[in-house]
Amino acid sequence: MKQPKHPAENLAYKKESAWYQMDNGLMSHIFSFNEQYKTFLNMAKTERETSLQVVSMARENGFTPINEIDKIQPGSRVMLNYRNKAVMMAVVGTNPIDQGCSIIGSHSDSPRLDLKPNPLYEKEDLALLKTHYYGGIKKYQWLGIPLALHGVVCLKNGSTISVVVGEESSDPVFTITDLLPHLAEKQMNKKMLEAVTGEGLNIIIGGIPLQHSEEIKNPVKLAILEKLYQQFGMTEEDFISAEFEVVPAWPARDVGLDRSMIGSYGQDDRVCVYTSLRAIMDINVPKHTAVTIFMDKEEIGSSGNTGMAARTFENFMAELVAKILPAYSELALRRCLANSKALSADVNAALDPNYEEVLEKMNACKLGRGVVITKYTGSRGKVHANDAHAEFMGYIRSIFSQNNIPWQTGELGKVDEGGGGTIAYLMAVYGMDVVDCGVPILGMHSPFEVASKLDVYTAYQAYKAFLTN
Repeated sequence: MKQPKHPAENLAYKKESAWYQMDNGLMSHIFSFNEQYKTFLNMAKTERETSLQVVSMARENGFTPINEIDKIQPGSRVMLNYRNKAVMMAVVGTNPIDQGCSIIGSHSDSPRLDLKPNPLYEKEDLALLKTHYYGGIKKYQWLGIPLALHGVVCLKNGSTISVVVGEESSDPVFTITDLLPHLAEKQMNKKMLEAVTGEGLNIIIGGIPLQHSEEIKNPVKLAILEKLYQQFGMTEEDFISAEFEVVPAWPARDVGLDRSMIGSYGQDDRVCVYTSLRAIMDINVPKHTAVTIFMDKEEIGSSGNTGMAARTFENFMAELVAKILPAYSELALRRCLANSKALSADVNAALDPNYEEVLEKMNACKLGRGVVITKYTGSRGKVHANDAHAEFMGYIRSIFSQNNIPWQTGELGKVDEGGGGTIAYLMAVYGMDVVDCGVPILGMHSPFEVASKLDVYTAYQAYKAFLTN
């Protein structure tokens, strides 16, 4: 006979899969939402492509470049595209701007391989490209997989050309070869960190020499240069004024027989880009001005003029204040920023059953339990963490609970196991309250990251509720 429930059991914090809460109608909506998300992932494999997709979708939903408007008012929808790498959007609210905004910040860049400024060379009758990895990667994961080339090249004549090779089924792909196991005893006895060097990440790009070129030095390299000139009008010197990024050539795919997950390159952090973009596009006139920002360079410390450490975001907010108030006030800007509330929209590491020893289970997030609130990141003693205040944690928790949005908490690994950071501490510089909030991910920073479709959708719900609270 089943024992009656003890009253004390109601006091315990219950954690379970949020899939139990989903009826057939909502399940269908979740899967439909994620089909659109997969399309976005396939179109946005670099920070430039992500920014262009954001701008395109924003324009379709009534957002106008802020420099094209003299005066804005409640309900105005404005945006700024900064150098095609950072985008900021706002829907003006009814409350005075100096009372603060509701801000969501995500990042558009992902770990990848970049071509060096002088990348092309020939060795052993093959043409190859030298790379420099960007962000935190496990170098061995980039060997033996199909790769695509994305980027822009500014030609000597002043024109700029976009290049994408490797994404269409009819396109060639590229690869970095690995050593066969028969000859790899020394390699496999090395530490994983040392088995593949950064200078060893060289991409094969061709193997046919120029015809009748027996006396010509580097005939395969010259044949590739000829093809580059024919297809894109570029010479070898044009590599110097190019930005070429090498990414996995595969598309986003459903994972699992039940299709409950999405596997793709770049979900850190384009899952938060997409869900926060959809959230701000789907609101009307909020109380507090709603702002979403999509910044570059987070994976390398948010440096550069398109990263969060620059004043690009601050300048956008100054434009907002100037076009809302009768006269610009620096004090109003400072009050606006300090009174704002913000979510640093970034992913967290989900508990992986294959590597559960690196996470502390009581405080780890899991796939399928909803959007993750991460009170602090940092490493070893919370160094470089924002560490959200209890009052703000309570505020966010109440918004999600009142809107019946599945949510969970999570840490980024066991104490002293490692750690990481987000843009939260850079947003907090302005005095605003900030907490990290995003989607749990398996295989973070790998070429094929995995997210639960339920968690993707609940991130959208959470961001929309936050922007309209």
